[in-house]
Amino acid sequence: MIVKEEFLSKLRRYFSLNLYEVKIWTALLSRGVSTAGELSDIANVPRSRSYDVLESLEKKGFAVTKLGKPIKYIAVAPEEVVERVKKNMRLHADEKVKRLDNLKGTDVLGELNTLHTQGIELVEPSDLSGSLKGRHNLYNHLELTVRNAEKSVTIMTTSEGFLRKMEGLKPVFEKIKKRGVSVRIAAPVSKEATKVAKSMSGVAEVRHTNHNGRFCVVDGKEVVFMVMDDKEVHPTYDVGIWVNTPFFASALENLFDLSWKGMKPVK
Repeated sequence: MIVKEEFLSKLRRYFSLNLYEVKIWTALLSRGVSTAGELSDIANVPRSRSYDVLESLEKKGFAVTKLGKPIKYIAVAPEEVVERVKKNMRLHADEKVKRLDNLKGTDVLGELNTLHTQGIELVEPSDLSGSLKGRHNLYNHLELTVRNAEKSVTIMTTSEGFLRKMEGLKPVFEKIKKRGVSVRIAAPVSKEATKVAKSMSGVAEVRHTNHNGRFCVVDGKEVVFMVMDDKEVHPTYDVGIWVNTPFFASALENLFDLSWKGMKPVK
């Protein structure tokens, strides 16, 4: 049996298996029912490892042990394997989330917060800056920055960026609005985005602009700005800069205020 390395690599990524596991699994699929020795020869996996690998595959739901001697293994249908893997992933993810939730209020989190507080006190505000690589990381930090807002959040974004932020950050906007935080968003609002903009009534003030920009100013002190056009960059290679600098942040917000007056509210 010859299976291309590229195909094996894909299986490893999709199903979180190691190299021996994907080799044995594909060999078992090609046979339907087989012994550990036969699969070892077909997959070119050391016999000393084949039993451990098959035991692991059985626990993960990829194979079933056939009754009788010699011991044989039966391949589970790929469609069923997918469902089992999905179920196991959800269970493991839920367990990890519960474990992290249980940290709240514990001494462990308290000690971590103490370390962070003491460390931040030793850092100059101008040194609090960083590069954010990848849109996922960028939006995670943007959410953190917005969530900690005390007075105001000012955002300028693209048409596509507006839809992304409404999808990912709307619950955060709703929470900070209840605390009295002012939220302003400027973007080229397309027809598609008009309904979304209207749904933000009472949460954020959205105005239409013909200009493209990608930045967020929080409390006139912190700035997160993206350095590339989101139409021309893959999300994986998107780059943002976060800086804690009241001087630059307030200057940028003052310039935004001048443009804000000439922008049309979305109706």
